[in-house]
Amino acid sequence: MPRTLSRGVVVLLAAVLALFIIGPLLWLAMRAFAASWTYPDLLPDAWTFRWWSVVFSDRALGVAVQNSLFFAPITVLVSAVICLPAAYAFARFEFPGRRFFLIGVFAANSFPKMGLFVSLAALFYALNLMNTILGILVVHVLGTVVFMTWIPAAAFAAVPRSLEEAARDAGASKPRTFFSVTLPMALPGILVAAIMSFLSSFDEAQGTYLVGAPDYMTMPTQMYSLVLNYPTQVAAVFSILLAIPSVALLLAAHKHIVGGHLAEGFQIK
Repeated sequence: MPRTLSRGVVVLLAAVLALFIIGPLLWLAMRAFAASWTYPDLLPDAWTFRWWSVVFSDRALGVAVQNSLFFAPITVLVSAVICLPAAYAFARFEFPGRRFFLIGVFAANSFPKMGLFVSLAALFYALNLMNTILGILVVHVLGTVVFMTWIPAAAFAAVPRSLEEAARDAGASKPRTFFSVTLPMALPGILVAAIMSFLSSFDEAQGTYLVGAPDYMTMPTQMYSLVLNYPTQVAAVFSILLAIPSVALLLAAHKHIVGGHLAEGFQIK
């Protein structure tokens, strides 16, 4: 009897959790195709594709999509160029202040970012970076540093030094050892870091709005205008479009994330 009761409690808790997770998604999906939906009806009064055509025909929304698809890949590239050498250094070398810098990279993302963005705004005004592509990229890269440093650093640290030494003993140079042994073995962790950085950039809203609006509006920042000025159904359609890249990339990286590369990235010593 106690075992049956415990299983029942587990099933009930799982059902409640599923309701809180899946329920809003179902509501969003139905709202995107609802012509109208009046209380207290459980289902829309009629169904339509009109709101999807509104989104795809709206020039401002189209520009927001283009901006998001532009900034996110560039952010990942810039972040990789800056952070991957640092990640390798954290993983392979002991130097004064190593732990301090590691914790500092992580701590930068432990506080509300709006305060950081407001402080940066004064600096951006002085450097004429407001309403510029460079200014937005700086904001986006700041949000990806923790992923692109910690996770690859753990991936590099997990590569056995004995394999690198064996390659060197076989006559391979340091660059060839890195590209033939170290990088391929660390690549799954770097891939997870790149995906998390892409999603962080793609979903960044506050800093982008503060620095880029109204000249550069991305999909997350455009949601502010949608909620205030458009029918609820249009916001629902745009929310689904905003979620598609996140879901697709997480599914693509599911194997590596479940495999522990994401968790290992925050266990580097």
